[in-house]
Amino acid sequence: MAQTWKPDSWKAHEARHLPHYEDAAELAEAETTLSAYPPLVFAGEARALKSDLADVANGKAFLLQGGDCAESFAEFHPNNIRDTFRVLLQMAIVLTFASKHPVVKVGRMAGQFAKPRSSPTETIGDVTLPSYLGDNINGIDFDPDQRRNDPGRMVRAYSQAAATLNLLRAFAGGGYANLQQVHQWTLDFMGRTPWTEKFSETADRIGEALDFMEACGIDPSTVPQLQGTSFYTSHEGLLLPYEQSLTRQDSLTGDWYATSAHMLWIGDRTRFPGSAHIEWARGIGNPLGMKCGPSLEPDDLLRLLDELNPKREAGRMTLISRFGHDKVEDGLPRLVRAVQREGHPVVWSCDPMHGNVVKSDTGFKTRPFDRILTEVKGFFAVHRAEGTHPGGIHIEMTGQDVTECVGGAVAITEERLGDRYHTHCDPRLNAEQSLELAFLIAEMLNSEMNQRQADAA
Repeated sequence: MAQTWKPDSWKAHEARHLPHYEDAAELAEAETTLSAYPPLVFAGEARALKSDLADVANGKAFLLQGGDCAESFAEFHPNNIRDTFRVLLQMAIVLTFASKHPVVKVGRMAGQFAKPRSSPTETIGDVTLPSYLGDNINGIDFDPDQRRNDPGRMVRAYSQAAATLNLLRAFAGGGYANLQQVHQWTLDFMGRTPWTEKFSETADRIGEALDFMEACGIDPSTVPQLQGTSFYTSHEGLLLPYEQSLTRQDSLTGDWYATSAHMLWIGDRTRFPGSAHIEWARGIGNPLGMKCGPSLEPDDLLRLLDELNPKREAGRMTLISRFGHDKVEDGLPRLVRAVQREGHPVVWSCDPMHGNVVKSDTGFKTRPFDRILTEVKGFFAVHRAEGTHPGGIHIEMTGQDVTECVGGAVAITEERLGDRYHTHCDPRLNAEQSLELAFLIAEMLNSEMNQRQADAA
């Protein structure tokens, strides 16, 4: 890292998709308040995640990253946090059981508020107001007071993130993630689809394995790996005044870390040359993600990797492809080959959500499940052809019983989208659809593993 980097050096670069705050003194007060608050996560935790992601980059693990499109103040509730965590646990169990590899669990939680927008303003009739940019910036209601970009919302977002993290840590280490509880992880509203029944069968087999261990004299209740799990948080590092306020120097190493989350990612709209977001990200020691879509050229990707990971440290960079179901097999190979040729150690993860948004005839934005699945299949096909590891999945999902994405075994139709359409931004997979996707990915991972073993024989 160049010696010229400082937590605020991004201010000398072009910053897109940041809100305009009318009151500079009010912004400074919020930044000062946040700068005095304790870190949400710690440098050692970020280094642990980087080590886990190095295993993914080396083909020895799989990354599961999921959670809300945009967290909100209105839907902040312990049950919602619990249910999303529970579904991620279910998905991880399915993926681990199939692949026989560890699954690194990273939530889009405890900080995923801000969202980029195509336009800074929105017009309805004769009224033009700032666009809704996420609850840590302004309100979703089309109202002058709500749409005012309010720096004080960053402080409220910090408090909600701290409470969310507190609950997640308790769940991960306090017995809720105990494998002996695996039968209790199915949500009450999940029907008897083929996938929930298959999960029940998987839970039975896990229970039998634990019983066998106990019969052999190994008490599962004394094995730490069975009593809890490692769970990390992530969000898009978009709102730089917030991120700068929570960028701290590690007392052990002297390196700078973002303490707002274990992992931060840079979006498709903020990774351009000279970007303020790239400048900020290059100076922190956390694992970084970067969205890669059709607009990214291989040479530009390599320049960004050289800037963000000059030491070529495994686990530092996760490249999250987001092409769309009909573009992934044409667009992704160019990037994979370039990275492979230059020897950058990266995690390749698939975001099958953002390239597959359509508007239904009923007026709702949705994401067809079959398109999501097609992009995942294309992602696996590309990596099979290139001899690289399909290392992860990055999805927008929730443990709530929503009707936002059409299709899947639950057969949500366009006519049903309005039943429980609660998202503050883009449509999310519900619990049943998330579990179905996990089983389908597990089949792909299992097939991949068998093919590699056959090739090595």
